[in-house]
Amino acid sequence: MHTDSNNAPNIKRAAVIGSGYMGGGIAQVLALGGMHVVLGDVDAETAHNARLRLINQAKSFEADGLFDVGSADLIAARLTAADSVEDAVADADYITEAVFETLEVKLAALARISAAAKPGAIIGSNTSAIPITELAAVVVHPERFLGVHWMNPAPFIPGVELIASDSTDPKVLDLAEAIITAVGKTPARVADTPGFVANRLQFALYKEAVKVVEEGLATPAQVDLVVSNAFGFRLALFGPFAIGDMAGLDVYASSYATLAKTYGERFTAPESLTASVEAGNLGVKSGTGFLNIDPAHTAALLSYRDQAYRRLSQLRAELGQAPGL
Repeated sequence: MHTDSNNAPNIKRAAVIGSGYMGGGIAQVLALGGMHVVLGDVDAETAHNARLRLINQAKSFEADGLFDVGSADLIAARLTAADSVEDAVADADYITEAVFETLEVKLAALARISAAAKPGAIIGSNTSAIPITELAAVVVHPERFLGVHWMNPAPFIPGVELIASDSTDPKVLDLAEAIITAVGKTPARVADTPGFVANRLQFALYKEAVKVVEEGLATPAQVDLVVSNAFGFRLALFGPFAIGDMAGLDVYASSYATLAKTYGERFTAPESLTASVEAGNLGVKSGTGFLNIDPAHTAALLSYRDQAYRRLSQLRAELGQAPGL
């Protein structure tokens, strides 16, 4: 698995500060995407050990068919380790901060990174939930700073959230999007709010799942079976708005009405959903919904959906049960 196609203009050298699980995976992706990457961490030994670990891991990934043949050699050639954070970022055009997810640690790291980096270097924080504007307060030249939130495990999950702060230069956001696209990932621009989009949705689901167990409605294992074999199965291929438009927004509104009778306000239908249904916009069956899907594409979309679900079912049967679950 390597793209080897760095099409982002003038971005040849990158640095990753924080060489743990997330930072290491990001470094592998950037190297396979054509960049020369320098690892920086709390000390030289940690960074140099991480480089060796990432090369050996890439060899294992190759052996398992997860990386293309030759990927480990590319990473070995393009990935180096620095003796300090300052050395790591000194010549970098693009920097990923991937240190531990606490505000104090990230603020300290970003202050060091931005003080030592070239003024024009782009700095992206891999924070999962901390608002970018809050982190930008310590960044020298905050106009070149933004959130670049990768998903775990970075080499294999395509989505990356891009989050501008109040100070981010729009051109920097454009360039970050080009970088992420060039290394084979799928960027999505989202607003600067705690948890952004991915984790706001993910943690909302997790909280509700825990409530279901606490209320004695199902065991954790049974909840996982329901999610992974029902709506979570669909989410592997489509987002919630596409699924809703295909299912029918009137069905959703009716279901919310039933849920609200028992669970109250937290399950009342969203106002925009109610308004859409009242206007007769029910999704693909009425020609419009949240996504305004062209009616000319409805038949092809539904055929694609059914074919995709069938293929996913076959893949899951081929993979078998996940060990330990």
